[in-house]
Amino acid sequence: MVMTRQFDEEILLSRVLDVFWAQGWQATSMSDLASAASVQRGSLYHAYGDKERLFLLAFDRYAEQVLAESRTALDAPTARAALQRFFEVSIACMTAGTPQRGCFTTKTAMESGQIGTEVYGRVCTLMQDMEAALAEALARDTVRQSLVLPPDEAAKLILAFTRGLAVMERLKHGPEQLQALSQSMIALVATAG
Repeated sequence: MVMTRQFDEEILLSRVLDVFWAQGWQATSMSDLASAASVQRGSLYHAYGDKERLFLLAFDRYAEQVLAESRTALDAPTARAALQRFFEVSIACMTAGTPQRGCFTTKTAMESGQIGTEVYGRVCTLMQDMEAALAEALARDTVRQSLVLPPDEAAKLILAFTRGLAVMERLKHGPEQLQALSQSMIALVATAG
């Protein structure tokens, strides 16, 4: 007899993501995940196999959402406008919650010694996809005209800068301070026009 799942997978994965985001890969146990999802630990093992599989499913949904939000934010007529909106979305994500939850991608990358190769690969893929989204948006004719750097170089610099913002957020910089830093970066890579 095949058992049917007695839970909503979207809700479960959202709660799983919240736990991994708050506690990190290493500190999270299957018991933590089961408790947060309000299901039996055995049900999680039966449905998903292990902690890594749950993480990957939750991370994939997170990555999809982050990329979609970033692409939408980057859809602007000038480099300044695109980057302003991009940083607003990034900073809002990392400063949400009480206490602020930080950047899930950066927090996971910091555990690179503990995460498996598949999790590490997913984090790297998200960073590559984010860089590609930035480069693509910055390469549009109207946007490229207002860049100081070629789009590919600007994308690499902006992506590296967002990792720095994630570290500054962990050092208790609030949204206003992070926005001020992002304005300085925008001034370095985009003209006023």
